[in-house]
Amino acid sequence: MKPIFKGMCAAAAASALVIGVSCSKKAHENPFMKPYDTEFQIPPFEEIEISDYMPAFEAGIAEANAKIDSIVNNPEAPTFDNTIEPLSHLSPTLERVMSVLMALVEADSGEELTKVSEEIMPKYTAFSDEMMMNPGLFKRVEAVYNNIDTTRQPLDERRAIEETYREFKLKGATLPADKQAELKKVNGQLTDLYLKFNKNLLNANNAFAIFIDDKARLQGLPQNTIDNAAKEAENRGKKGQWAFTLHAPSRLAVLQYAKDRNLREQMWKGYTSNATQGANDNRPVINQIIKLRAQKAQLLGFKDFAALMTSDKMAGSAEAAEDLLMKIWEPAKAKVKEEVAEMQALSDAEGNDFKIQPWDYYYYAEKVRMQKYALDQAAIAPYFAVDSVRKGIFAMANKLYGLTFEEMPDAPKYNKDVKVYEVKDAQGKHLAVFMTDYFTRPSKRQGAWMEELKTSWVNKDGSVERPIIYNVANFAPPTGDAPALCTIDDVQTAFHEFGHALHGMLSRARLRSQSGTSVDRDFVEFPSQFHEHWAFDPEMLKEYAHHYKTGELIPDSLVVKINNAAKHNMGFMTAELAGAALLDLNWGHLNPTGDIDVSAFEQQVADKLDMPAELTFRYRSPYFKHIFGDEGYASGYYTYLWAEQLDADAFELFKEKGIFDKATADKLRAVLEAGGSQDPMVLYRTFRGHLPDPDALLRQRGLK
Repeated sequence: MKPIFKGMCAAAAASALVIGVSCSKKAHENPFMKPYDTEFQIPPFEEIEISDYMPAFEAGIAEANAKIDSIVNNPEAPTFDNTIEPLSHLSPTLERVMSVLMALVEADSGEELTKVSEEIMPKYTAFSDEMMMNPGLFKRVEAVYNNIDTTRQPLDERRAIEETYREFKLKGATLPADKQAELKKVNGQLTDLYLKFNKNLLNANNAFAIFIDDKARLQGLPQNTIDNAAKEAENRGKKGQWAFTLHAPSRLAVLQYAKDRNLREQMWKGYTSNATQGANDNRPVINQIIKLRAQKAQLLGFKDFAALMTSDKMAGSAEAAEDLLMKIWEPAKAKVKEEVAEMQALSDAEGNDFKIQPWDYYYYAEKVRMQKYALDQAAIAPYFAVDSVRKGIFAMANKLYGLTFEEMPDAPKYNKDVKVYEVKDAQGKHLAVFMTDYFTRPSKRQGAWMEELKTSWVNKDGSVERPIIYNVANFAPPTGDAPALCTIDDVQTAFHEFGHALHGMLSRARLRSQSGTSVDRDFVEFPSQFHEHWAFDPEMLKEYAHHYKTGELIPDSLVVKINNAAKHNMGFMTAELAGAALLDLNWGHLNPTGDIDVSAFEQQVADKLDMPAELTFRYRSPYFKHIFGDEGYASGYYTYLWAEQLDADAFELFKEKGIFDKATADKLRAVLEAGGSQDPMVLYRTFRGHLPDPDALLRQRGLK
């Protein structure tokens, strides 16, 4: 479920000093202070100034507090309509300003916007705490909960009541006043630490660079990587050299293709020590976060933070999550040994006298792929230009759900890289606005994600509000005359995040608190991972994989190679992911009294798992943003693999019926449209006809 009140930069640059302005010039109006007059209520990004955020935020908080007071002081008996439902829409002003702030601080931030967020977020946390611990408000929520009509009340309302009541309890509503004060203090401190962690990480990412002045050291690297490295060096004041950074397109290309082993080692060590030095060292921040999370869990009556964070998930407990992870970890670890043996044999055959190390893994995995499957990534890339991949995700949505996408070139956007589309259903009616923001830049955090600038719901009069959804990624930008070309991982990422977007776009949930991705955290990754299956399906590739120069359709021979190699290196990828999820839960089990040596703790977990020496966790703790940048995936990184049980089992039905079988797609669409209005396992069982088969995940990954 979404939090009861869900908040949703270069684009918001400070206004320039203008000399000699005519007195007739229209004064600036704060765009957040009234409904946007743009088409489909897209935020007018170009009109927003840094000075607009705080006044709008303060006005929104005042609106929200007035609404809360009106709920608490309502003389009528508490009901869903006068107590629960209003909590999901306390202030349109606050919704507008927070949705834009949170979008841009992640995707296109700058020093000024960062300062604004550092002022606003603690105040927002304090507001949320005051609301969730308001005794008069909780008394009304509890009264509604105690009087649920299990026979006549609609199911979505019953779920909303139950989840609202549960959320209030988990946020401290039942604690005595002194404990509530302590919890508020802890939450405020955590908010500051999350901001600090993210700021340190962004700064550390941008500060790191490996400069190369010898062209011979570039052997093996793709030309677009070399071109981008030259541009990066020039931007950093070293024209004529090449600069490689920790941003994924640069980092992964070096690890996968660079013949220079020292360069690979330098990159690997730079990445795995990210955010551990100087002012950007996140290890002290992690120590403070862990202590405060343990304190928070104990205040709320849980044995540890992991127990708190899994209590309201499908898994139900950290132990259930760990049980699943260990069932995956052991076969994945065994597969890693097989993969390393193949790499070592290949390296030995080349006359090398070294043992495979972690910085060799990507490089020799790619060599083994070439040897076993004759699959050359450089030969594939021209068929996966970013625009072609975008065409592919749109084609999938059309063939499965009848959706069409029309570009809106004049729509407001927060960065020139953003593209905006109107989404229409099979009847040609407006369904959503969809934005893509695919290229890496210093103002954007690492990774890929989906969010919404506006959610969907049904008004009391029956009118429908439709959402504004966006996808963000970090693909390599275009260079010279060549378009941006995607790697296999990039293509999967685009389909993954678009699966989340479809969950938001297709939503027909009546209540805004249950719209789209407002589902259990360990169910939210099901639609995203599920739609990855279409990325390289032969039938799907015919829709979008055309050579960017010639327009030639990807040859059948390449399609066969891509799919034959689909499970290549799966031991490494699975162990890396499962290991990170287990590290996350181990952090969640701690109740420390003193400081913890972060690196030593990671090694203890690795030793306990008997982790192969050739790999490490997918994310080391100082840059594990999923779990230390906020609480969204904290003690919940396992949910990717938990949801994969569902997606692997579900896709077996499509393989049986046909990947574009309309009846099966319609049944799946019903799951996506429901959002959080029904129990996710009930939705899944209705779609699939049975509970998910856990072994489907192992089959999908070639581990069984």
